[in-house]
Amino acid sequence: MYRTHNCNELTVADEGKEVTLSGWVYRRRDHGGLIFVDLRDRYGFTQVVFSPDEGEVHRVGEMLKSEYVIKISGVVRKRPEGIVNKNIDTGEIEVLVKEVEVLNTCQVLPFEVDQDKEVGEELRMKYRYLDLRRDRMRENIILRHKMLKYTRDFFCDNDFIEVETPIMIKGTPEGSREYLVPSRIYPGNFYVLPQSPQQLKQLLMVASFDRYFQIARCFRDEDQRGDRQPEFTQLDMEMSFVEKEDVMKINQDVIIGMTKELAPHKKIREEVPILTFEEAMDRYGSDKPDIRYDLEFADVSEIVSGSEFSVFSGAIKDGGVVKAMKVSGGASFTRKDIDALTEVAKQHKAKGLAYFMHSKEEGIKGGIVKFLSEDEIKGISEAVSLEEGDLVFFTADNWEVACESLGAVRCSVASKLELADKDDFAFLWVIDFPMFEALDDGSVQAMHHPFCNLLEEDLPLLENEPMKVRANAYDFVLNGNEVAGGSIRIHSPEVQSRVFEVLGITGEDAERRFGHMIEAFKFGAPPHGGIAWGFDRLVMLFADEPNIREVMAFPKDQKARDLMLGAPSEMPAAQVEEANVKCVNLE
Repeated sequence: MYRTHNCNELTVADEGKEVTLSGWVYRRRDHGGLIFVDLRDRYGFTQVVFSPDEGEVHRVGEMLKSEYVIKISGVVRKRPEGIVNKNIDTGEIEVLVKEVEVLNTCQVLPFEVDQDKEVGEELRMKYRYLDLRRDRMRENIILRHKMLKYTRDFFCDNDFIEVETPIMIKGTPEGSREYLVPSRIYPGNFYVLPQSPQQLKQLLMVASFDRYFQIARCFRDEDQRGDRQPEFTQLDMEMSFVEKEDVMKINQDVIIGMTKELAPHKKIREEVPILTFEEAMDRYGSDKPDIRYDLEFADVSEIVSGSEFSVFSGAIKDGGVVKAMKVSGGASFTRKDIDALTEVAKQHKAKGLAYFMHSKEEGIKGGIVKFLSEDEIKGISEAVSLEEGDLVFFTADNWEVACESLGAVRCSVASKLELADKDDFAFLWVIDFPMFEALDDGSVQAMHHPFCNLLEEDLPLLENEPMKVRANAYDFVLNGNEVAGGSIRIHSPEVQSRVFEVLGITGEDAERRFGHMIEAFKFGAPPHGGIAWGFDRLVMLFADEPNIREVMAFPKDQKARDLMLGAPSEMPAAQVEEANVKCVNLE
């Protein structure tokens, strides 16, 4: 028997019991006779004591090193007065060791696992199995498990059926680059790894399953960043005979319920605001705004439409807008601060970032003040509720650039001033997204995906004014992060074909890529809708981590490499040939 108890179980009620524990040597302290070892397993810690009176047992205790794996047997006793450790479950007792067995030794570690010291990510990824021994990482993985379990229990309790969908499917390019899987049996043909189960879950609704969910693995061959990985986890769900309010309510209930149970220290608001895409962009310059702080925009276009400042009046004449954002206390910003924020605006296509401030000593000042009339300054000041010590930033361009660039400045200002409380969870729904967006080459693509249904009143605009068409789509936002996105789906084969035509997917191309969907819709497809959560991103926010790699057991690094296993790697030539693949060096 390796253990009678886990390392978090023993209490003063067990005093005098003979017990057996197994685990890792977390820390060892030699007090000039008595040797104290903090023994660790997944569950917690127990202090075990090696006494000189035990002879050979004590000699083994002397040679123990960090992360040795040992088994001990001994007697539980109360700790002496004054050395109780209230920070651990077993802090009132210790075990006097009578027998010890070294189950495995440990060579010198590449980094310490008993302290939360900064360790280079490359080293952590190479020795991930050691990194996962650290308290922080173990707690993250356990939190992830609890969130998965809460999610699965919630949906099962609400009459959803969990259905596993295939990992090798047909390639239907519609978004990110897909991973290809060559077929050995069918030379020259490929499967792909799914970007999501989107089409499959809609087909399950056609199959009358009514309420589906899945903890789904998804794959995208795209450049990495803090909240992206080549393989990731979605909570995927779909419902039949629903409107968007039905889908939004059940998902809001599960995420807020999970927050209350698993992150009770987070401050949440019971009433979750709902903004249209246009409102979110107009007020915050983002379709996933962080509403933990204000920094709302004012549209001052009408006030400055006839201004001598040609940057403002010219933008309005060309059909654009002028947006203003007040920063309370921003008059203390230095020229260097403002230049840095100007660069942020330019990175988001703005031509510049105008500003003025209300200084206690000098009144309203700034480079643009000399071009503005007193009435214009007064009108702007009233529009933003300007007070002494405030700073006002302006962007002037077409609506999209003016909003997005000022939105990026908004985020940078909030970060600089530390306006966001990390313990505040501010949820928000954003609805009524544009169905289509234009690419730089003039082509059109679906903003979310081509299966989103349209708002009924916009359907007549589909062929002639597609950029005005709105999708019946909804995103759930938390602290400036999109944590879930979904829509009511198209269930009409005619409407689906019309959407494909707008996207330039017609005739044989539509049949080749999506013929299975259009055909399925002809066999009595019900109205349906659903949503998918970025589960890794949600865990990241619950764990207060900076990126999703910190909440995944075995992530890839920022270059999509597995440093622990050494993947991707070359394969034997015979195996590559058998898969009907020929490798060509294109460099």
